[in-house]
This record gives sequence, structure tokens and C-alpha cells, in this order.
Amino acid sequence: MKNIKAVENVTILTMNENRDIIENGVVVIGDDKILEVGNNEIREKYKEAEVIDGDEGILIPGMVNCHTHASMIPFRSLADDYKDRLKRYLFPLEQKLVNKELVYIGAKYAICEMLLGGVTTFCDMYYFEDEVAKASKELNIRGVLCESVINFPAPDSKEPFGGLEYSKEFIEKWIDDSLIIPGIAPHAPYTNDDESLKKAYELSKKYNVPLTMHVAEMDYEYDKYVKEYNLTPVQYLDKLGILDENFIAAHSVLVNDEDINILKERGVKVSHNIGANAKGAKGVAPILKMREEGINIGLGSDGPMSGNTIDIITQMNLVGKIHKLFSNDRSVLPSVELVEMATMGGAKVLGLDKKIGSIEKGKKADLVLIETQSVNMQPIYDYYASIVYSANPANVDTVLVDGKIVVRNKKLVSGDLNFIRNELIGLKKKIYDVAKNL
Repeated sequence: MKNIKAVENVTILTMNENRDIIENGVVVIGDDKILEVGNNEIREKYKEAEVIDGDEGILIPGMVNCHTHASMIPFRSLADDYKDRLKRYLFPLEQKLVNKELVYIGAKYAICEMLLGGVTTFCDMYYFEDEVAKASKELNIRGVLCESVINFPAPDSKEPFGGLEYSKEFIEKWIDDSLIIPGIAPHAPYTNDDESLKKAYELSKKYNVPLTMHVAEMDYEYDKYVKEYNLTPVQYLDKLGILDENFIAAHSVLVNDEDINILKERGVKVSHNIGANAKGAKGVAPILKMREEGINIGLGSDGPMSGNTIDIITQMNLVGKIHKLFSNDRSVLPSVELVEMATMGGAKVLGLDKKIGSIEKGKKADLVLIETQSVNMQPIYDYYASIVYSANPANVDTVLVDGKIVVRNKKLVSGDLNFIRNELIGLKKKIYDVAKNL
């Protein structure tokens, strides 16, 4: 065993089944895995380990962003307050501007932001996903990367539904990678047809990879399926026979009790994207009822043009506050449940809970150290509440993915942030020249 590291002088929120909290804790890492979790006495066995002094910080499992469009970040802050932004601005911008270069540069910058905010795994839906995979490997982040399938010519396909063929090649290329989990992403029911949805499902089943889709997000989507089929979007997808344990439903705002029962019976997982849904005035997904029914819920940011920030600390805070407000009950979703959704919950949604999501012996060393010396972090009576309601992404001090340090002392070490930022800014003029004429 080589590359032994010991994270010490921390309070460990293990997020294991018992939700054990270890004060004055130590986590020993060997290569890419956690070797031991405990108190100071285990350090005696690893005297030669590289020490990471946590400075009385809080150590949590790496956070999971269950739904985003990372390479959309070059468009962030465009048309934020316009109605029908998707069809009026986003789709035209993508058709005119999205290419391999933009996807690669955008993905790199988004990954920098996620890593600096403590996200160690993300689920992506976009075009040219091979470029997102390339950026993920370079910066050392874990990615569930899913190529979009849509019913019109896309940036990486001259034909409608070209994402199906792209997905097959992409899955076969990355299926055995240590960091990249390939998948497939039909954009939504209303931007696909029965045949494309079934073909996407067949690829997911053949290769046993995730299938993710925007589901029950838009009012016009809901109205379409009720009017044309007398079915909700969830019921329509179920009738097609494509809902199963590999299916990740993003948003799921407009669902009823029957829909929730279908999601439960089929083993569907849900990405709750409260920030984007609130900003887009879409509504509040009934995740309290879903959780009562045992549906796995993780947190997502949605794209940087929808929710703007792509960290998960921000999402935890919003989820807690908005659901308390809408429930008229400040006791719902206690902080421990929010941290669970951000870590182990997200791991379960992506089918990775055997590898990540908790700090336990044998799991991948995806870890996040949140410092507690900044002015906003004291005093601490409840570690979970401090993370959810006091912390922000700037409190993330150190991040490890697969045992490698990618952020140290709040600085990205797996890439050159200044260079990547300048690449991103270099895209602005071209984007703005197109956007102002839409």
C-alpha cells in the first residue's frame, strides 16, 4: 500500500447507517480508498502517513450534484428574468454556439466551481459528453455523464435523436473507467417520441447504465399528456415501460399520489432541484411525501443558466428553508436529513452508494473538509445545522476525490483556475453578440 494519508483533528460526520459522529476523529486513506475511520489511536499504525490537519474542521463525504448541465456555464446570467427562457434563449443559443470547444471549456470551469464547493460527483446531461468526460478526468472529479437525446438536430448531431448513436459509442468507450460512469439522457418526454424513449431505455438496460430525464417539470408538459393521453407524464412513461431502478427523474415537480406510487414501485430515483425550480417559478416538488414512501432523493443544481450556482451547500440551505415555508412547519427536513440527501442520498440516486456517500472503511476516499475558523461558522452546537444554514461554498477548505487532493487551503490544485477562467471569459463576446440579437 502506498500514498497513505491521514486526515486528523476533525469532527467526522460519517453519514453511515447509524449517522455516527466522531469528534477528534481520524480518517486514514490508502491510494483511492478509506482504510480506517476512528480516533487518534489509529494514527499509531500509520506513523509515516501524510498528515492533513483539519484544524478542528468538519469532515463529510463528498457531496453529489444529481442533475446539472455543466457546460451551460458560459451562458450564466443571460436572460435570467425572461419568460419562456428555454425556448426563446437557451435552445437558440445552443444551436448557434455549442461546439466541442465550448463544451470542454465550460465543463472545466463548472468542474472547478463544483470541486471548490465540495462536490465530488456530478450527474451531467448535455451534448458532446465526451468532452465533459475529458475535462472530468483532467480535473479528477467523479462524473455520471449522460448524452442528450432530443427531437431536433442538436449541436453534435445533424439528425433528430442523434444522441442515441452518440450514446452507444460513448457508453462503450467509458464503461470501464474508474471515474466516469456513462449514461443516456432523453431530454424530456415532450422532446422525444415513443421510439426514441424506448431505444434509450434499451441502451440503459443493455449496458446497465443510468438513464436520466427531465420529468414533470413544465406546466405545458403536464397539460400535453393529460390532454392527449389522459395520463400524467409519469404515468405516460410508465405505460411505455421505461421506468426502472436505473431511471433518474430530474425535477418531478408536477406529480400526484398515483405518480409517487409508480416511482416507488419502479425503483425510480429523483433529483430535487429546488434552486432552479424556485428561480424558474416551476413549483415545489413533493419530496416530503416521496421520502415518506421510501423514494431515494438527491439534490441537484440544474444548469448554471437555470440555478446559476452549481454547488450543493447552496441547495441544502434552499431545500430546508423553502420546504419549511411551504409546509408552514419549521421542523420538517431537519439538517441531518438535508446533509444525507447531499451525500448518501445522492450516491443512492446515482447507484453509487456502495462506493461513495459515507465515510466508512473500504469506500472510495471522496472527502470534503469544511473549515470552522471563518466568522460565519461559530459557535457550533449542531454540526449538521452549521453546514446547512451557516456554511457556504467558500468554507470548503480541502477536497479529495478517489484519494487525490484536488482542493487544498481553498485553492484548486488539480487544475489552473486562472487559465480556465480566462478561457471561459474568452467566449463572452461571441456569446453576447448572438444573444443580443435573439
